[in-house]
Amino acid sequence: MNFNRTRYTARSQRRNKIATFAFYTLGALVMLLVFWLLFSILSKGLPSLRPDFLIRQPEEIDPGGGIGPVLFNSFYVLFISLLISIPIGTGAGIYMAEYAPDNRFTGALRICVESLSSVPSIVFGLLGLAIFAEYFNIGLTIIGGGVSLALLNLPMLARVTEEAVRAVPGEIREAGYALGMTKFHVIRKVVLPVAMPATVTGVCLVAGRAFGESAVIILTAGLSTSGEMWDFNLFSPGETLAVHLWYVQSEAIVEDARQIADKSAAVLVFVVLLINFVFRFPLWLGRRRSR
Repeated sequence: MNFNRTRYTARSQRRNKIATFAFYTLGALVMLLVFWLLFSILSKGLPSLRPDFLIRQPEEIDPGGGIGPVLFNSFYVLFISLLISIPIGTGAGIYMAEYAPDNRFTGALRICVESLSSVPSIVFGLLGLAIFAEYFNIGLTIIGGGVSLALLNLPMLARVTEEAVRAVPGEIREAGYALGMTKFHVIRKVVLPVAMPATVTGVCLVAGRAFGESAVIILTAGLSTSGEMWDFNLFSPGETLAVHLWYVQSEAIVEDARQIADKSAAVLVFVVLLINFVFRFPLWLGRRRSR
């Protein structure tokens, strides 16, 4: 009996070591792939990148153009989309996790939200085109691109927030109720701070997706800019950096189109990394202070 138990223990330990090695290997391969992609993109664009490239106007014929207006439009459209999607998406996620009754209607609503999260972005672009360009007849504008991106990101943000709130242990809620706190007070002071890291991860995902989105912008904001560096007019055309990168790479006739595309891709990747750092740094700083 002891001999069989010893053999079983040895076999389990051997399988555990094999599984551990396999998972570490897979993790290392994924990290190598990510670093290889980052190095391939950044090494082509960053060495030749100059500060004036970020503020110059794009050129259609002459070489030496920049990305000033399209880079500003990217941040402007991103700000509009997050301004709309974060309150609504997180609010919907909190409602689904804390207030919605557990019935068939809620289950069907959750399935709809999950289905919308996997809908191709071009479908939301066509929706935005139908609403803003055809129904309201305002053409291809920044406000159309920002709202369409918000609609694209709402399902994912709501689902991530719901899962983050549901993952908070029930004992923490019960402790708050035992102290006489109301449900809203427990959610605001106890549940949301615990769920904040996962919620911020969801915000990072939708922000990076919005900044690098091109299909929605092409259909709702267009392939051009107003020609001004700082144009806050919501009804101006809103070509973004991702759309400009696609245009330069596929249709531009300037002789340095390849160099412009490489530098634009490097800026795009760097900004996405910067967005993740900006959202995550306060959480990291808060954890450091709490220790």
